Amino acid sequence: MAERPIKPVILVPVDFSPTSKTALLEACELALCLKNPIVVLHVVHDPGAMPSYYANMVKKKHLVRIEDAAQEMFDSFMATVIKENPELKLLKKAQRMLVTGIPVTRILQVGEKVNARMVVMGSRGLTGLQHVMQGSVAQQVVQLCPIPVTVVKAEK
Repeated sequence: MAERPIKPVILVPVDFSPTSKTALLEACELALCLKNPIVVLHVVHDPGAMPSYYANMVKKKHLVRIEDAAQEMFDSFMATVIKENPELKLLKKAQRMLVTGIPVTRILQVGEKVNARMVVMGSRGLTGLQHVMQGSVAQQVVQLCPIPVTVVKAEK
């Protein structure tokens, strides 16, 4: 018996920033036009690279696994976007994935696993020394991803 092909999805990596919110909303518009579901992804990255990234969710003198803090932030981010955009029923149905690892690598792996037809992600547009030191996840995904990538820039 032949394996049934998985319906293509639009993969939306988010980092909970205003730019990733804008990218998620753009992805919803594309998904409606293309009649594809969306998968919203957050990659829990090495806290050594950005030590304060998850810290705002952790209470003083209270140890919390970084994955738990990330899941709480993810749930809060999605709840806010859904509440602000009740007309987008697609958001409520969106599959959510939380994975751990190097963001670029995991975005590419998850894209393949979920049969993504495209990736839609935000870019804050770092420039100068900050860009040289941190690099750009979006730029690396564009260079390495075998499927189309739409990069949504931050609103000015």
